[in-house]
Amino acid sequence: MEVWMSITVGVLFTIGTYLILTRSLLRIVLGTSLLSHGVHLLLLTMSRLKSGAAPLLDGHSGTYTDPLPQALILTSIVISFGVTSLFFVLAYRAYQELGTDDMEELKGRDDE
Repeated sequence: MEVWMSITVGVLFTIGTYLILTRSLLRIVLGTSLLSHGVHLLLLTMSRLKSGAAPLLDGHSGTYTDPLPQALILTSIVISFGVTSLFFVLAYRAYQELGTDDMEELKGRDDE
């Protein structure tokens, strides 16, 4: 299972990097979102995919899962959602003001 998760993380990193290197601002925002999802899966895979009971203190001995990676991933999801929504708002505002989402035109360069 961890091999498949590692392959999925690699695919998400590859697609996210490809989207970040394009000229469209919307694709750049989606690329950063895919990179953050890859990080979430990487954190989950690094914590070793375990199955067990919830970490409750009920006095019974057994296998418990570690709640720390889940808390880190949840925090990372909330932060990446906020950053992605900020990027979308900034991209929409830039499109309203300048009428384009091409990064070369936003920089003010002309190839002519």
